[in-house]
Amino acid sequence: MQNNPFSERLERFRSLMLQEEIDTFVVSVPENRYYLSGFEAEDLLLTESSGCLLITQAAQYLLTDPRYEEAARKEAPDFKLAIYSTGLKQLLPDLFSELKSERLGVEEHFLTVKRFREVEEALFKVRPSAVVIACEDLVERLRIIKEDAEIEKIQKSIRLTEKALQTVWDALAPGKTEKEMAWLIEKTIREGGGQAVSFPPIVATGQNAALPHGVPTDRKIGRGEMVILDLGSKLDGYCSDMTRTWVSGAPDPKLVEIYKTVRQAQLAAQDKIRAGIDSVAVDSAARDLIRDAGYGDNFGHGLGHGVGLAVHEKPGLRKVEPTLLEENMVVTVEPGIYLPGFAGVRLENMVRVTKTGCELLTREQFFYNW
Repeated sequence: MQNNPFSERLERFRSLMLQEEIDTFVVSVPENRYYLSGFEAEDLLLTESSGCLLITQAAQYLLTDPRYEEAARKEAPDFKLAIYSTGLKQLLPDLFSELKSERLGVEEHFLTVKRFREVEEALFKVRPSAVVIACEDLVERLRIIKEDAEIEKIQKSIRLTEKALQTVWDALAPGKTEKEMAWLIEKTIREGGGQAVSFPPIVATGQNAALPHGVPTDRKIGRGEMVILDLGSKLDGYCSDMTRTWVSGAPDPKLVEIYKTVRQAQLAAQDKIRAGIDSVAVDSAARDLIRDAGYGDNFGHGLGHGVGLAVHEKPGLRKVEPTLLEENMVVTVEPGIYLPGFAGVRLENMVRVTKTGCELLTREQFFYNW
């Protein structure tokens, strides 16, 4: 990434604040906090924050506790540090008073009720006429379009994930358990330099593959079974996410039919993607094909989602969240068919939206050409 992308991002964010008539904004989502400041600390729990940003048109503060003070000074040198020992309410009233905050924006999708009340009470204590404006996606509007350097980092994360997939693909065999294979994925990603897995790996065999987000168990892979492998790494702050379905020996003809349908749906959706198209149309390209094959009731999730600093972020490729796709959005394409008590198949690629189509970021590997 460029030496300091944070100043330019801050300026773009301040323009959004002006458009929304917000004079002060509290940034609490960890990925948003990093995106605007470079502060890398993660929140262990929703109720245990490592800090927040307070941004106005003329100033930017990073509020954190002594555990992160040294890291904050190094990682976010353009922010004025404010250190608390007993929580945000220790600092917020004085800061709101100093900044003359009257229209305060907060990230409604992340704050707990308790934290929201603390912020609100601190504001009204010193600015009784102020208002709190609940915002869902102000920073996310910037993050949704990836910078070239971000795409490079995502690509590196994908390469590491593909390395882990190759390792587990070679190791899969009847008798191996889902937990064994999930651990091999995590181990390979860590040994390959990854910060972490971007989410707990999904390894689901046989009837467990009918659970779209199944948790690995002690179930052993049986002959003729499909095994869903959904994995991703986090590298230099950026995530990847891909899914392939492996088969043990000669599968049931019905499984071959399902696999071919899912693959055709994936390719149909990828062919539909381009800047300017509605995300619902992309979802429909895959969903209609699966419905026409007789499995419409067995594809219950959205077609895909954005990936970046978070493994699931905007835009969503689904009917309930229409979005016009734009150049340099990075999304997954992951249709699936799940038959309870029998089996499931899911295939997932990551692509970059371009003016005329999409660029495949994951390699065309680990597919069966039945």
